[in-house]
Amino acid sequence: MEQLIKEYADLLPQSVIQDIVDNVPSGTSSAKIKKIFEKINEEYRFALVDPGQSVGVISAESIGEPSTQMTLDTFHFAGVSEVNVTTGLPRVIEILDGRKNISTSSMEIFLVSPYSEGKDITKIASQIRETTLKTFIKEIDINISNTTLQVTLNSKSVEDAGVNKKKLIKLLEKSIKGYGVTEADDILTIKPTKEGDINELYKLKEIIKDVYVHGIKGMKQVVPVNRDGEHVLVTSGSNMKEVFKLEFVDTQRTTTNDVFEIENFLGIEAARAAVINEIMKVFEGQGISIDVRHILLVADTMSMSGHVLGINRYGIVKEKPSVLARASFETPIKHLISAAITGERDYLNSVIENVMLNQPVPSGTGLPGLVTGGIMNPDHHHAAKKAKK
Repeated sequence: MEQLIKEYADLLPQSVIQDIVDNVPSGTSSAKIKKIFEKINEEYRFALVDPGQSVGVISAESIGEPSTQMTLDTFHFAGVSEVNVTTGLPRVIEILDGRKNISTSSMEIFLVSPYSEGKDITKIASQIRETTLKTFIKEIDINISNTTLQVTLNSKSVEDAGVNKKKLIKLLEKSIKGYGVTEADDILTIKPTKEGDINELYKLKEIIKDVYVHGIKGMKQVVPVNRDGEHVLVTSGSNMKEVFKLEFVDTQRTTTNDVFEIENFLGIEAARAAVINEIMKVFEGQGISIDVRHILLVADTMSMSGHVLGINRYGIVKEKPSVLARASFETPIKHLISAAITGERDYLNSVIENVMLNQPVPSGTGLPGLVTGGIMNPDHHHAAKKAKK
């Protein structure tokens, strides 16, 4: 085995060799192992792209055609109406456009043992879910004669959540400055410290419903889901930074569908992996089979600058060194005037600008460039040596 590993070290990727080592049963004869290496090497060579292949065009066709077959817009997660996730073509466009504000952000929170087996799962979900005062309010009345707002609390909800009434009063006073809050028999009385307008109380009635009490901000819904015996929390909303601080969260597997949040928190390599995973998840969910290498090429293009850039005029197009390539996409006059003012040159290295000028297109990947020099006349060679002496 060791000899074969050395022999194929330059022929196969290290990861492929490691997979062979991990999966070949112990006691397999050397002859059989050699045949395995030969067959895998043959398959690997067959899978490589031929030099000169237009991989960009093929990837565009391979992604674009099946994308037009996708029709679904959103689906409800695990049969729960509160948690819905955008999928289908709108989701693919969302990722490839590099949109920072996605329509339905969501997290999959994996838990460490014993919580992954279901221990205190409901308690954990309520601990993560963002809770506002609206959850604890039974009814709100406006007393016009006294110019006060009376909030009747649901004592059972307050007890179940383990929230202290004094804490609620402090949070209210902090959020609504210029009002005094008193409590008696589960009724909070809110009175302006100065003589106020009755219309202000009507506005206040809506404001106090959204006063933050506890949980992680942004997590509107948290739903426990059982996957093959393991409990996972699926959320509506995303806040990776705060979730990773929780001791019962498995940070190695927990993820979000917000690519830019991953980039800011975990870096560009993680964001590139997220682009690949999210696009593949959409296609697989639709039952569409696409070679992952097409997606890898797109993800590399989006992340090669060190930041995730969408495939549009605000993203990778503005990064192109070619003036004509930038002008061909959108707002041509702006690009041409800017290039003229700064004296920018276009060396016609890419496809678009050569198409515009009706020249042969430099298409293809992996073609070697050959630099040749003129053959020196032997007489000139001797004369040069003599002059040097």
